[in-house]
Amino acid sequence: MSSLFYRYATPFITGLFLVSLISGLALFFHIGPSGFHGMHEILSLALIVPFVLHLWRNWRPMVSYFKRGPMIVALVVSTIAAGVFLLPSGDAGGTRGGPAPFRLANQVMQQPLAVVAPALGLTVEQATARLAAAGVTPGSGPLSEAATASGKSLMEVQTALLGSE
Repeated sequence: MSSLFYRYATPFITGLFLVSLISGLALFFHIGPSGFHGMHEILSLALIVPFVLHLWRNWRPMVSYFKRGPMIVALVVSTIAAGVFLLPSGDAGGTRGGPAPFRLANQVMQQPLAVVAPALGLTVEQATARLAAAGVTPGSGPLSEAATASGKSLMEVQTALLGSE
């Protein structure tokens, strides 16, 4: 049975890495179906199993990498690159940072529909109808809460509100 795992560890690493690569690029460039987000998160987690099996099988060669500079340099650079994303964005509210359009969209989603609809040139009734067509039931609270309660992403709520104009 272990030979079966050994035989498939590297091919699954390759396949799942390609899925993660393609879905990650699609997410970065905001293209493709909304399913890419869940696909990227879940299948990137699934990548852990073949990765661990690959490490297990290739433990001795991996240990030898740590005796040389390139592995240490790669790990330090990777850690610094990851750490850059954790630096405070100067956002006093403690919400996610990022580019201004994303911060603005996050702020809009913290408002109730009665505040957002007029800004979009819609009546509350028109905005409610658009959300209902997308399976979202807005309440009196923030649109982000309506999205969560309806099992929809913020992007789906935003898309519904903007319509197909």
